[in-house]
Amino acid sequence: MKNGVTQTLYTYWDELRGQRPAPNRSEIDPGQIRGLLGDTFILESEPSKDVRYRLAGTRLCSAHCRELKGRNFLRGWGDKDREALESLIAAVREDAAAAVLGIAGHTEQRQQLHMEMLLLPLHVPGEGRVRILGSCTPMDRPYWLGLHPLMRQSITSLRLVWPDERPMFLNGSTKVSNPILPRFKAEDMPVSTPALPRGAERRVGHLTVYAGGKA
Repeated sequence: MKNGVTQTLYTYWDELRGQRPAPNRSEIDPGQIRGLLGDTFILESEPSKDVRYRLAGTRLCSAHCRELKGRNFLRGWGDKDREALESLIAAVREDAAAAVLGIAGHTEQRQQLHMEMLLLPLHVPGEGRVRILGSCTPMDRPYWLGLHPLMRQSITSLRLVWPDERPMFLNGSTKVSNPILPRFKAEDMPVSTPALPRGAERRVGHLTVYAGGKA
């Protein structure tokens, strides 16, 4: 997890859940994460693979130049990325894993926006684990952001963090200079490769999954 928003949201969620796999949806207090709300969202996920935005922050909607509430989360991804997302969401929903993704957003003008996305499980008593708390934050803010809508997205990297794992940044091994918008370097963006790299856990579709401690 390289982005300050990602780290802050994960820390808040992790403290809420304590020794449980996931906190209850009702425990989320927007006032405690007020500065992150523009980049956060909540998904409603059903076993039928229908995944929709239940809520979406203003900065996230602005990047897409449209209201995302009620829209299909899986729309705008390529076939392979959509299959990978379905597998990740199943891991979040059924196994209480946290997912961290590197995302590239693309406009019709062929502009590209690098973002980091976080997906976290929320328990809804009586319904099972069918809500997902997430964030999606640009690693940089180009001049055209909010003017040219993101029409499609692609995955550049992904990692799963299982309930009993602890990300490295919680141990103080990763520092972010700006808690809301850290500096971004292109070489910092991990990418998947055809061969299984050292330290990789397994593949999800065409993408490589690393152990949570590497995030």
